[in-house]
Amino acid sequence: MYALVEFKGKQYKAEKGALLKVSKLDAEPGTAIDIDTVLLLSDGTLKIGSPYVKGAKVSATVESHGKDKKIVVFKYKPKKDYRRKQGHRQQYSIIKIEGIAAS
Repeated sequence: MYALVEFKGKQYKAEKGALLKVSKLDAEPGTAIDIDTVLLLSDGTLKIGSPYVKGAKVSATVESHGKDKKIVVFKYKPKKDYRRKQGHRQQYSIIKIEGIAAS
């Protein structure tokens, strides 16, 4: 059984026991969250929402938080002595899918 969910503007494939890397959440590790924006649900048969599947819910818990590896943003214009170097590390949260409930 799996579900496609929309969470914080992005879509993820959720299966029981799977770990998902999502954008940073303002929740402590161990906090339970419910996702009710299920786009597609597969449990032997395929249920497609319009836009969401009614009565379907995915429950998850926040496992940990972290930062991705650093990326370098470098802007350069030739012959103009223009150079800008900037780094960025995206913050993320890891959530564990506990279960998928259908109506």
